[in-house]
Amino acid sequence: MTGQLVGARIIENVERIIRGKPRLVRFAVAALLAEGHLLIEDVPGLGKTTLARCLAHSIGGSWHRIQFTPDLLPGDITGVSVFRPGSDSFTFHPGAVFANVVVADEINRGTPKTQSALLEVMAERRVTVDAETHEVPRPFLVVATQNPIELEGTFRLPEAQLDRFLMRLSVGYPDPADEVRIVLADGAGESPEDLRPVVEAGVLRDTIERVRRLRVDDAIAEYAVRLAAATRDHPSVRFGASVRGSIALVRAARAMAALAGRDFVTPDDVKDVAVPVLAHRLVRTPEAELARRDAGTVVTELLASIPVPPADSGR
Repeated sequence: MTGQLVGARIIENVERIIRGKPRLVRFAVAALLAEGHLLIEDVPGLGKTTLARCLAHSIGGSWHRIQFTPDLLPGDITGVSVFRPGSDSFTFHPGAVFANVVVADEINRGTPKTQSALLEVMAERRVTVDAETHEVPRPFLVVATQNPIELEGTFRLPEAQLDRFLMRLSVGYPDPADEVRIVLADGAGESPEDLRPVVEAGVLRDTIERVRRLRVDDAIAEYAVRLAAATRDHPSVRFGASVRGSIALVRAARAMAALAGRDFVTPDDVKDVAVPVLAHRLVRTPEAELARRDAGTVVTELLASIPVPPADSGR
């Protein structure tokens, strides 16, 4: 099954619930095809958790939801070793991350110690507990949500964790016509639980591998690296995108090409994903923060200033 067909099935399924946000849903599905973790960020009541649940319900396989709270413990996420007196041995009890899709709801309500329990598994797809390593199922995706405006009872995500998310997306307010449809759908009782899986986990795993091998021309890779490297020298940025950011840019561009039904990546694919892939990785200078200079604006300026490879690059 092609990446375009798999993506189209998931998009169609999710849009039964998430209405009027085709670009948002497309980016979210691209993150799935790239097996990249997704951070959905916006004010309360816009459907962040609903989108995460829709993605989870659209994929055959296991999924767990973790409601992050200040009293959540690292062991609740990774699992714990329990001593069994009869056998004089320890038995590992897997935590909530042992699933194909993990919905980390309001992730910034967890304490820094609890948040750090996700660092290893997000980067390496495995968990180490009591010096023993345990692999999580594949594909493995973390879909996290957070409210960026509420500060009481929240803990800012550290840069090391933000860097592990392939994309950060904002939902945004719907158009009035779409909001009417959402209100009427609520009266009809429609919810993510009504969705049925449209792609088996094994099929998704095979599709992810094909997307990973999608052809990228040297000129396209060089363009992505120039774009990421330019963030490191921008006057509004203290710390720019890491090498992981360059890799993420190409991975996301591959997924966008697959959704378009192409077996090659174009410069437009890189440009389309640049802001959601790079902006959350930038640490702005104090002056830029005081001036409320958005990191997305920085990336947009760089897109306008860096020469783009010829249109036929990648073919």
